[in-house]
Amino acid sequence: MTAPRTASDAAGPAADAVASDAIARDAAVVPAPAMRLRGVRLGYGETEVVHGVDLDVPRHATTVIIGANGCGKSTLLRGLTRQLPLRGGSIEVQGQDVGALSAKAYARTVALLPQSPLVPDGMTVEQLVDRGRHPHRSWLGTRTREDDAVIASALTRMDLVDLADRQVSQLSGGQRQRVWLALVLAQQTPVILLDEPTSYLDMSHQVELLELVKGLPDPTAPGEGSAGGEAAAASDSASASDGAAHPTGPHRATTVAVLHELNMAARVADHVVAMAAGRIVATGTPAEVLVPDVLAEVFDLAADVITDPLLGHPVVLPRTAAEAARGRGAA
Repeated sequence: MTAPRTASDAAGPAADAVASDAIARDAAVVPAPAMRLRGVRLGYGETEVVHGVDLDVPRHATTVIIGANGCGKSTLLRGLTRQLPLRGGSIEVQGQDVGALSAKAYARTVALLPQSPLVPDGMTVEQLVDRGRHPHRSWLGTRTREDDAVIASALTRMDLVDLADRQVSQLSGGQRQRVWLALVLAQQTPVILLDEPTSYLDMSHQVELLELVKGLPDPTAPGEGSAGGEAAAASDSASASDGAAHPTGPHRATTVAVLHELNMAARVADHVVAMAAGRIVATGTPAEVLVPDVLAEVFDLAADVITDPLLGHPVVLPRTAAEAARGRGAA
């Protein structure tokens, strides 16, 4: 006996097409992560530091990793850069297993600004930025007109044109960090990793640098790269000086930064990852992660959290045990 047909059965291929379109629209709303970690384990010698981490790093957004000293955040970043071999698990970048990429292909995909980079004696700003072009050159290493255009664009974006011929050793700490960011820009990767980029900078330079980080472009996006790069750089420079919003959507690079300063993390991050004892404790927006319970678990820190009245991000107010007790008593 034949089962009765339903209305959806009668719709047949048309209904299937509608369902497929709906699935496609849902997939478009949530793009695949820029980096996908599953069961990642990392360590040094016989000591395992990062234990079975699962993490999706969203595309075209700034992710900040926070945690106490020794929690594994810098070790995790070294795993993302392939400086440390995996002890277990897998890492994908832009949908590809990192182990399957050659060194040059990986350097065209992921750039790293280490915590305390060293500059060779006598090197000028332009010479250092030029090093970012090495992954894009043939074995002859000849500089091309495209290299010239990309380097010029990076210097313009970082407001370094007037300093191009200066030795990097003669610059201030804030200026040197902008030079390193220009090198990263010249490398033209869609994913950028930063290990404590604000170390040793005063407050004003920290704010300036993190504003630049938030506005780093994705060179694979339409209108970026060597074609139109200088025009985009000029536009970005004007936007930064006018206090305009940063590029959004596919025009922004995927950035992952390790930061110690919680309020700076709240200011710059779209996505926060909190780590403790080599594991991820919480992920989400700054407002979701920078809350008293998570801060107590991650940093063993009593804190109040308020909202910045102008920018709307959370602001962490650390408390001693006595201050916290006094606050509870007043409540």
